[in-house]
Amino acid sequence: MFSGLVKGVGRIASRTNTGADARFVVELGSAIAPLAVGGSIAVNGVCLTAVAVTPGGFTADASAATLAVTTLGLLAAGARVNLEPPLRAGDPLDGHIVTGHVDGVGKVLSVDAVGTSKRLVVAVPTALARYIAAKGSVTVDGVSLTVNAVGDAQFEVNIIPHTQSVTVIGEYGRGTAVNIEVDMLARYLERFVQTGAGGVDLAFLGKHGYARDHR
Repeated sequence: MFSGLVKGVGRIASRTNTGADARFVVELGSAIAPLAVGGSIAVNGVCLTAVAVTPGGFTADASAATLAVTTLGLLAAGARVNLEPPLRAGDPLDGHIVTGHVDGVGKVLSVDAVGTSKRLVVAVPTALARYIAAKGSVTVDGVSLTVNAVGDAQFEVNIIPHTQSVTVIGEYGRGTAVNIEVDMLARYLERFVQTGAGGVDLAFLGKHGYARDHR
């Protein structure tokens, strides 16, 4: 379990393909990540298991399934990546609850300067769009962000200078592929509505300001 607060930027030192799988050696770089063999770490928002650990980095394997549904399949040696170790009991949850189970890959449509910040518009698969709401949370490459606005299959976020400097988001340009994890609460809420439990439906949620287009 993670919070979406990246602890530093690392670098892919090497990638070795074994059949359809891949093994990554990752340098910790600016990240502070007390790791042990068998421990978890989020790499661009993807929860991986450390299979070997050194003072300056770790090794992790990614299956063909993970490579196919995340941007890890695009990573080569030299790529910079966001890193976050898992939460420990008692750690503050300053972002939001992030599982490290990526839901899909989005694409940056535009990056515009707004004062010292940047406004990103990101396209997402249509199947995920319904889980993203204005003023809600979304995880982009492991970074917990607040959604400013949503469209049919896209959303907009604001990236402050601090986030630009301590994550790889500052390097994004038009066309950059990014890992997307939607807020898990949205998925549970959808399931709750589907079962009709407790008399909650879209009309009820719309009446109380929790759903759009409920007519």
